[in-house]
Amino acid sequence: MTTKKEHALELFPRDIDSIVAEIGLKTFAGKQIIDWIYNKQVSFANEMTNITKDSRELLSERLLFRRSKIIKTQNASDGTIKKLLEWDDGSKQTETVMIPARGRRTVCVSSQVGCPVGCTFCASGLGGLEGNLDVGQIVEQVIKLGGKDVTNVVFMGMGEPLANYSAVTRAIRILNAPWGLGIGARKITVSTVGLPTAIEKLSTFDIPVTLALSLHAPNDELRKELIPWAKFASIDDLLKACNKYFDATGREITLEYLLIGGVNDRVEDAKELVGLCKTLRCNVNLIRYNEVPELKF
Repeated sequence: MTTKKEHALELFPRDIDSIVAEIGLKTFAGKQIIDWIYNKQVSFANEMTNITKDSRELLSERLLFRRSKIIKTQNASDGTIKKLLEWDDGSKQTETVMIPARGRRTVCVSSQVGCPVGCTFCASGLGGLEGNLDVGQIVEQVIKLGGKDVTNVVFMGMGEPLANYSAVTRAIRILNAPWGLGIGARKITVSTVGLPTAIEKLSTFDIPVTLALSLHAPNDELRKELIPWAKFASIDDLLKACNKYFDATGREITLEYLLIGGVNDRVEDAKELVGLCKTLRCNVNLIRYNEVPELKF
């Protein structure tokens, strides 16, 4: 019977130790393999030069080191790099972006294929949701755009991260772990359109990442026009959940606010937004809107 290959980039040391025991390697081989996977970031088992050839062949039968193929790379004049990744059999594609700025190398990762939210200003949800990404697929995006050279990770690509909670939080553990990519909790940001129950759940997560709320409107009426999921939770409910997150973690909340001409960027909108900010320990990230040909804004 053939054992299904496991994606190496979603395994913890205990998982590797189990494989080491199963195939009869020395106990210390577990640490060596983890080092090859996350520190040296090999793409194939045969690159593990301090592991015997027979053992490498056994590992090749058990582990898959990469699941994606780079379909397209775009390089901007400011150093930003965008990659279109195709997964497994080619039926699913996602984008990931590396943004360099003031000594930082920030990778923006996707958590889902497509998006279920359907924000009226966003291209990611035009085709709806095709599915969740697995833990290793999330980690692999960071590897593809620099791995150990990456300083910051933001879950702001395709999808709603808190709708894929289990995979996202396990991926965060790998990104943060000293044996993984070693990225500090304060340098990992999870952006959500607003799921109060999931925000409260995240407040109990033992790695205090930065929480960003995609607000984009200063009142419920306008927000429902821009974000269909806004009908499930009021701004007041979201800010209450964010306050609980701050109380639990001590981490200031980022309010993301996309500026759409003539829609949410008026003086009265700004004054209303200020009123919301006074109820929460937060900062506001004003985002320039990139026009999408298929959309009206």
